[in-house]
Amino acid sequence: MRQLNGVYTQLFNKWHGRTGHLFQGRYKAILIQKDSHLLEVCRYVVLNPVRAKMLERPEDWKWSSYLATAGKAKPHPCLTTDWVLGQFSRKRGKAEQEYRQFVHWGIGQKTIWTEVRGQSLLGEETFIDKLTDHLKKHKDIPEIPRSQRYATRPTLAVLLPDGIVEDQKKLMRRLTEAVEQHGYRQSELARHVGVHYSTISRWLREYENARRKT
Repeated sequence: MRQLNGVYTQLFNKWHGRTGHLFQGRYKAILIQKDSHLLEVCRYVVLNPVRAKMLERPEDWKWSSYLATAGKAKPHPCLTTDWVLGQFSRKRGKAEQEYRQFVHWGIGQKTIWTEVRGQSLLGEETFIDKLTDHLKKHKDIPEIPRSQRYATRPTLAVLLPDGIVEDQKKLMRRLTEAVEQHGYRQSELARHVGVHYSTISRWLREYENARRKT
């Protein structure tokens, strides 16, 4: 996807006499648990122009798959609509009608991103928990975004609950765990605890020196 987006951007810029980025942000991939989650993603995609307030109805945007899937236009040769429509009915006309209704019901509703963990996992808690070990094994691969490498890490509220500052030993142990095991930045820890990031750095350094002496 990086190669495809990069080459297309170069060609687009050449055609239109422009320079710089064309797409906002990097390509995102989400691991989805089951068909119902995938269907939500399909609805999210075709409602993007509506949520961006570029138009009021998804059928007014000709650049998505909505018109073809809804039976209002001929599908492009590269577009497959059978799976999506098959989730609604075996009869194509009825499936197209229910698909249109399904998409319109999503207007004004919360998006899938409120349910996505670590920008990469969409599914039930048991599904996400099963992937914890897999994600930890790949946490050092630089091509994987940091937010995805630590998708299942505990929150700072869990690692550093209220009152933990009063227990200095436990605080040092949890701060070290947050950095070494869960990939939190020292600046994030500083904001949560309410101290300057240089203080966090000093605490961690002193704690590491004390560990080496024991």
